[in-house]
Amino acid sequence: MYFYNPNIQPYREFSRRLEAMRLFGEQRGVPLIIEDHYDPESWLRMVVFREAHRCRICYRLRLAAAAQAAKRGGFEAFTTTLLYSIHQQHDLIRELAEAAAEEAGVAFLYRDFRAGWKAGIAGSKALGLYRQQYCGCIYSERDRYLGAPQADNGAGEGPS
Repeated sequence: MYFYNPNIQPYREFSRRLEAMRLFGEQRGVPLIIEDHYDPESWLRMVVFREAHRCRICYRLRLAAAAQAAKRGGFEAFTTTLLYSIHQQHDLIRELAEAAAEEAGVAFLYRDFRAGWKAGIAGSKALGLYRQQYCGCIYSERDRYLGAPQADNGAGEGPS
């Protein structure tokens, strides 16, 4: 499993998610590749004045990193837990992951994992894992509490 979430807000949330990943890996005996540097400032610089396209920017950043980690690790393919969420933009994730895969020279394994949504919730509770309540960026945290509009449908472009 691979962990890379440099823009999670606040730091306490980042730490909780990282600890849940470590706990799951330990419980299941799954090796982890962890990039635990915390760098929300870099992500915010990419998003400023492009807030409506923040999901595209975030997906691109994280999927490119996952593809590169898969290549470095000699893996045949990579996928993403983003595809488990009923709240994520699957078509956009797939498009950006396939582009990252092509650039890195490693395959992207697309599966629609949303069918396991309820079972995943039950399973994570049974394991005593922390469950996140929002996507992770400062904007999604705001939206969680204020009900602000969601980010774009991916039609816009963030930085390359």
